[in-house]
Amino acid sequence: LLSGDPPRSPRSGPSPQGPRSCPRHVQFGSSPQSQPRSPSCPSPGPAAPSGVRGSTQPRCRDSPRPAWPAALFRCGGRLWMGRRPPSPEARCPAPRRPAASPHARSPASSGTSPGPQAGKMAAPMELFCWSGGWGLPSVDLDSLAVLTYARFTGAPLKVHKITNPWRSPSGTLPALQTSHGEVISVPHKIITHLRKEKYNADYDLSARQGADTLAFMSLLEEKLLPVLIHTFWIDTKNYVEVTRKWYAEAMPFPLNFFLPGRMQRQYMERLQLLCGEHRPEDEEELEKELYQEARECLTLLSQRLGSQKFFFGDAPASLDAFVFSYLVLLLQAKLPSGKLQAHLRGLHNLCAYCTHILSLYFPWDGAEVPAPRQTPAGPETEEEPYRRRNQILSVLAGLAAMVGYALLSGIVSIQRATPARVPGTQALGMAEEDEEE
Repeated sequence: LLSGDPPRSPRSGPSPQGPRSCPRHVQFGSSPQSQPRSPSCPSPGPAAPSGVRGSTQPRCRDSPRPAWPAALFRCGGRLWMGRRPPSPEARCPAPRRPAASPHARSPASSGTSPGPQAGKMAAPMELFCWSGGWGLPSVDLDSLAVLTYARFTGAPLKVHKITNPWRSPSGTLPALQTSHGEVISVPHKIITHLRKEKYNADYDLSARQGADTLAFMSLLEEKLLPVLIHTFWIDTKNYVEVTRKWYAEAMPFPLNFFLPGRMQRQYMERLQLLCGEHRPEDEEELEKELYQEARECLTLLSQRLGSQKFFFGDAPASLDAFVFSYLVLLLQAKLPSGKLQAHLRGLHNLCAYCTHILSLYFPWDGAEVPAPRQTPAGPETEEEPYRRRNQILSVLAGLAAMVGYALLSGIVSIQRATPARVPGTQALGMAEEDEEE
């Protein structure tokens, strides 16, 4: 194919001009750029075959299409015909790769970076919080605030409601374990992390509403939080009959013996920090001042809420999560000394506000404490004597085990004392021994 003469078609016969030397003609084996171009078009004549089969008469340079016909390109032992050079992949195709072995390692197992679908398999966020009681999803103030905010935003959390804080990743409750393995144990920081993850309950609030949120949050922490701590952890009747009783029954043995007392001391220190240096030394005067400020705070919240469903309209915000957690504890707990509880129940819009949120966002989380076991023997009054009997038997068994351990280890030994005898009575004593035998 690479000879100097062009191939002849059997229909055209011999060329009248002999070997073609037209400047428009491209000979095989020579480059079109090396031929000189004529300024004018050749005169029409009989159709002569070009260097490529099926090609027509050469076109003029003034034609809109290229002047030269299709060129030949050689690559890899193949001939390509066309007016445009093919792509590098078409001209020199890549060699075929062998089929992947079923035992070949995947990119994930070879240590390479995962693809875009790896983010879908990320571990979910896990929230560890106190369990529920008193008809509430949680009995802890901070845990209840975080749970309520998560329900408002629809954050996909895997919630672990536990009664042992040592099972938490941080040793405290509440605690959030993020999808990256980070552990956050402060309620405000947990909510900030949820906002960074695009779960923000305040996204549509105006600047003024945002300022109101900060103001009311400061008011709650300054006026209402000290009274809540005093009501549940400092007041003797409430602490013994309600708070310590619930934690002692819910916590596993032996944590229920010392953890409630430790938590009480921590809340006492927290109350001292909240009251500051201006705290009155007299306990009665301090209690009177705290409760007076708390009643004023509740009245202000009732006036701000009015007849609305939530504080900023028909959609809940972060302020609603904190206000609800503060109020519903006072409203639901059966307190023997409920000074502030009576004032709260007199504010009907706040009571309806708490009931609405509790039924709307926690319809099945109301009471999550283990229900008392129902035995077919009869009513609950018949179970009380058996409970007392089991307690007495367990105490007696413990005492017996302690005494047995003391005897076996040699801590306590039993020796029989023999009375001293007078030498003159030795014979009489021997006679008495014989009689005894």
